[in-house]
Amino acid sequence: MELSPRPSATPGVPQGARRRTPWVYGVLLLVALGLGVVVYQGLNSASLYFYNADEAVQQRQDLSDRRFRLQGTVQEGTVTTTGNGVTFTVAHNGVDVLVRHQGDPPELFQPGIPVVLEGRWAAAGDEFDSDLIRVKHSEQYVADNGDRIEDAEDGQSADVRPSPRNP
Repeated sequence: MELSPRPSATPGVPQGARRRTPWVYGVLLLVALGLGVVVYQGLNSASLYFYNADEAVQQRQDLSDRRFRLQGTVQEGTVTTTGNGVTFTVAHNGVDVLVRHQGDPPELFQPGIPVVLEGRWAAAGDEFDSDLIRVKHSEQYVADNGDRIEDAEDGQSADVRPSPRNP
């Protein structure tokens, strides 16, 4: 019985090692490139740009019909309820933007508070069509109702406390 190793079929390549053909590297490169394109598109389409009202007005032509976030303060006396939403004006740095919102505004929505709106410029006119309102709220509740916060942290409700006569 012959026990000596067989000579390699390809000179300079150790026995048992495989040679990969160039098309395998090409396929791997195409897969990596495809994944890169998918990730880039996903990240690009998932991001919404944020503009203050004055910046959005200044860049209206560039934004055209792209969706973005608009920040401003709801102006006093401009909130009007419509059949399918609300219209109001927001302002930032002295620039006003008329907003037409579809749907119900959040409970904390009121004049004089900062809001962030999601939507796009209307096709005609200088109105902003919004479908989402985010209200920026202050820490005023904590300052005005500190005892309720403490009770909640202790596991009690501020409205339901044992009476001194009935512990």
